[in-house]
Amino acid sequence: MFGRIIRIDDKKVIVENLKNEILSNLIGYHVVFEDTKKMVGEIVYVDKKEFHINLIGEIVNNNLIPGVMKYPLGTATTRIVYKNELELIIGSQEVNIPKNLLLGKSNVYDQFVVSVNTSDFFSNHFAIIGNTGSGKSCGVARLIQNLFSEAKTNPNNSHIIIFDTYGEYQSALTKINTHPGINTKQYTTALKELNNNTEIIKIPPYLLDVDDLALLLNINDSGLIPVLEKTLSYVYIFKSNDDICKKYKNDIIAKCFLDLLSSGKPPQQIRDQVIAFLSKYNTEEINLETIISQPGLNRTIRQCLNIDPQGKMLALELLVSFLKKYSEVNIDNIIKTPTEYSFDDIYYAMEFAIVSEGAFNNSVIYEKVNQLKTRLHSFINSENKQYFEYQGFISLENYVKKLFMTGDSENAQIVDVNFNYIDDRLAKNLVKIFSKMFYKYTVNLEDRGSYPLNIIIEEAHRYIQKDNDIEILGYNIFDRIAKEGRKYGLLLGLITQRISELSSTVLSQCSNFIIFRMYYPEDIKIVSSIASNVTMDAIEKLKSLSQGMALVFGTSFKIPLITYFDIPDPMPTSTSVNINEKWYQ
Repeated sequence: MFGRIIRIDDKKVIVENLKNEILSNLIGYHVVFEDTKKMVGEIVYVDKKEFHINLIGEIVNNNLIPGVMKYPLGTATTRIVYKNELELIIGSQEVNIPKNLLLGKSNVYDQFVVSVNTSDFFSNHFAIIGNTGSGKSCGVARLIQNLFSEAKTNPNNSHIIIFDTYGEYQSALTKINTHPGINTKQYTTALKELNNNTEIIKIPPYLLDVDDLALLLNINDSGLIPVLEKTLSYVYIFKSNDDICKKYKNDIIAKCFLDLLSSGKPPQQIRDQVIAFLSKYNTEEINLETIISQPGLNRTIRQCLNIDPQGKMLALELLVSFLKKYSEVNIDNIIKTPTEYSFDDIYYAMEFAIVSEGAFNNSVIYEKVNQLKTRLHSFINSENKQYFEYQGFISLENYVKKLFMTGDSENAQIVDVNFNYIDDRLAKNLVKIFSKMFYKYTVNLEDRGSYPLNIIIEEAHRYIQKDNDIEILGYNIFDRIAKEGRKYGLLLGLITQRISELSSTVLSQCSNFIIFRMYYPEDIKIVSSIASNVTMDAIEKLKSLSQGMALVFGTSFKIPLITYFDIPDPMPTSTSVNINEKWYQ
């Protein structure tokens, strides 16, 4: 069938066709040029006279080395690859052992499958991309189902969390927890979905930090971050009944009181502001009815604010002397112990933080911080507050572990979080908050990488974007995980139909790609730029791939391959509506 090598053009070898027939069924097959070495190529064209074969690599020590560094000699023998050589290209055919992950069927070799090393794939960030209707969701479901197969040992110690935008993967996971030792767990944002294996999302407010609050309150002014920092410092203090914390409260009120008295405003205006202030912010020691004693006369603070006929405050010096007795307390000397608190406690602490910022004496500052307080008030009075009403105290470490734990205290290898019932902005913030919690937890593990955690994000382009987080917070959590997470065992899996809307930083850190049918020129252009070893012919095929077929490439694959993913069993709830069935029933 194969004759002599006629010529070599760059990376293409032209070989004589001895059959004198157009053997088009061989296009896509791989051949070996064998002499003192073994060069591997792929048949890309055939006519009655010759085969055109693209070189893709070299077999060295029973391993395929991708890339063309050498060329076959003109006297090399050309032959179709043997089965053991083909496995070096498309993956092992022994897919019932743990280290091999079945992807799908080869579109070239009948009865052969495409597989990857499980660790190579899941210990790196990956992206699964495809237009609506291309089979992307079914491919993802099939990938997970193949990972947890009855025919092989299952990954009992895995921790995979799926942020499920539409709740479509819950049905696809129902058979997985029938395998011995394997459990799935569902979280939802809808009360109507509660059952024995489904819980409402609940995040302890005391596990949130300044950045999380900034996200939830949609802060777009970095100048408000110090107010949030002070708020979280105060909330620990105001939940405590220690004497030093009581003194600190008095100190805050006394300083603001003094600022109002020395503002230089007309006495009547000062009096009105102080009364308004103390009506809202007060303690047992400092309030409008606090009695200030002096020889022969006792007066309340309210009485000290009275103004004489000449327009002067009657007891200004007495008030100043009284307030100065409350010496300044250094907040750094207060030991902050982990404390349970609610969003209502945060609101109370924020009021004092605003006071300590001197907002009452500066209309510009007051307007900005008052907007912040208004947003917090709106959040507390919205339905979204229910997702942060956590009963009891729990540490970050135990909270993360509990997320992956069933009611019987067994490990749940797969957790699905259904965001279908909340708006996009809250869903985006929750994904960021959870991801940052996972990052903090894995980074602080003494035994680095001892708790590998895979975050799979459906509709990733809605959550992982080029936001203004860097301008406001100084970083973007997904950029940080993409760059640093792998060494801590924190991995991202991105599922998206619009790759052009994804953060380019995060996308650049993905090592493996599964690309289903794509139409948009902008998205296709991005795929071609990230796939250094993918030919333009393969890129063009993306536009015409059948449903369920995908181009796979990356560090887990020796060469780019077209793979057909089997229909998942059971299916995700992502199939298109049947118009005939609905219209004409």
